[in-house]
Amino acid sequence: MEWTVLQVKHWLSDLSRIMQEKKEELSRYDQAIGDGDHGVNMARGFKEVEKVLAQEHDPHDIGWWFQTVSRILLSKVGGASGPLYGTVFLKMASVCKGKSVLTHEEWVTAFSEARQGLKMRGKAEPGDKTMLDVWEPVVRYMEQAKEQISWQMVKDIAEQSMIDTRAMVAKKGRASYLGERSRGHLDPGAVSSYYFFWTWAEQPWKGDGQ
Repeated sequence: MEWTVLQVKHWLSDLSRIMQEKKEELSRYDQAIGDGDHGVNMARGFKEVEKVLAQEHDPHDIGWWFQTVSRILLSKVGGASGPLYGTVFLKMASVCKGKSVLTHEEWVTAFSEARQGLKMRGKAEPGDKTMLDVWEPVVRYMEQAKEQISWQMVKDIAEQSMIDTRAMVAKKGRASYLGERSRGHLDPGAVSSYYFFWTWAEQPWKGDGQ
């Protein structure tokens, strides 16, 4: 199955909507171990994304859309989330530049580049209790599954990986200052990453909207 520009825009719209709907939930998780503003920041950034999606101009370049989302998140989302999610979409844009459709293989390449960007930008590794603890297992599954990707497996792995951060001790960011006390709480970046992959894996069931 190939994804069209329209399907990508539908995904970005759904992602924008869910980040706004989950604003209080994400901030509540962040209040436990961080600055408490993850939800507010993500909602603000993706509200701006939604405005761009609603405009009439419609470049048939998926890379352009990802680069635009990156620019918005870098400028509108505060804290660590802006640079991290901005890096995600910037890396994806570099893979998707000039493309009007995306194959599974190209998606996997884009997500792999985004994962590497997260490692470099956040200087994090799996097990550090960050959003990478969702990205690593999900993308690794996609790399192994290739054309046989199960949408339900993507959602299941993302959800379980998010839940697994509860037992971890934070080693990065403000949460790391809590040491052992960070255990028992979900990482807010892992939660928003779960929604990232959940909305992505929902798209193939919705058709192309035409």
